[in-house]
Amino acid sequence: MTYTFHPAAEAEFLESVGYYESEVPGLGGAFKEEFEALAELIGDSPKGWQVELEPDIRRVPFIDFRYP
Repeated sequence: MTYTFHPAAEAEFLESVGYYESEVPGLGGAFKEEFEALAELIGDSPKGWQVELEPDIRRVPFIDFRYP
């Protein structure tokens, strides 16, 4: 699947990867892998997720991670 980040979202994502990696070595990579798996799920069934903001902004929760 291909996707693009808004520049602010990319900065936030990279900050989160760095945060988790600084807490436990390897955890940043695990966070990135979970993100990529969720992106794949979204690509497979984009209408299967809760609308967070109309008209079509959807939310998919991470399973193993909470925002720092």
